[in-house]
Amino acid sequence: MQTSKPKQATLLFSCPDQKGLVSMISGFISQYGGNIISLQEHVDAHDKTFFVRVVWDMEGFDIPEDELNDAFQPVGKKFDARWSIHFTGRKLRIAVMVSKYDHCLQELLWRQRLSESSFEIPLIISNHPDLVPMADYHKIPYHLFPITKENKSEQEKAELQLLKENDIDAVVLARYMQVLTKSFVDHYPSRIINIHHSFLPAFMGGNPYKQAYERGVKIIGATSHYVTEDLDEGPIIEQDIIGITHRDSVDDLVRRGRDLERIVLAKAVNYHAEHRILVNGKKTVVF
Repeated sequence: MQTSKPKQATLLFSCPDQKGLVSMISGFISQYGGNIISLQEHVDAHDKTFFVRVVWDMEGFDIPEDELNDAFQPVGKKFDARWSIHFTGRKLRIAVMVSKYDHCLQELLWRQRLSESSFEIPLIISNHPDLVPMADYHKIPYHLFPITKENKSEQEKAELQLLKENDIDAVVLARYMQVLTKSFVDHYPSRIINIHHSFLPAFMGGNPYKQAYERGVKIIGATSHYVTEDLDEGPIIEQDIIGITHRDSVDDLVRRGRDLERIVLAKAVNYHAEHRILVNGKKTVVF
């Protein structure tokens, strides 16, 4: 008979770098009977900021989950820190926003069904009806919000209400071909993940792969990042590239770029769902 894994806690913590940080944090966990499973740290040499991700076993830990954040407050305040504590046992609830391209959505739908997945997809939002059959196949509600210049504000308010009603933790733009307003983004700071080809800003516009082909590029890539009010300027989470030769056609570039996009986005979503990312201004630390 398979037994469930013991519950674990994950601490994400950052503060100005100073002596005694690791000792204080590990001492706190040890003091209350916690067994540290993983501890990863990093110091940004430029701005002297300390980052750490600590995972420990909650079995036998003296502080209940609902009291842990308050109990940790004195440590956080002492170091003028930003921190969050997360627990295993609940998958991150993500809403996927799509338009007409299906490859990134398909990858996420497949991965969420794996036993090791740390996220689930309760709903899909789109401005086009094209991917309804895919959602129906996976038995996931598909919500259609056609967007025009005249109704964008009203539709985003309805989308935000839907996200709130479904207790959504994060939003993933799986080739969603609309620019979110600042008002929308402000509701999910560092919780909206986007994917795009890495040609920006060199190859902007509707057909970047054709532009890349015409320029004879030797690599193509994909970038996943958090969304901010500045278009495609948010902190980068994951990137990858693949080599290109003169033998590759425009169709080859599109196909290979599509494969990169789906994998890079899936990795970024996994990192977020597993609480491995700390935002450092315009950058990220990914453990």
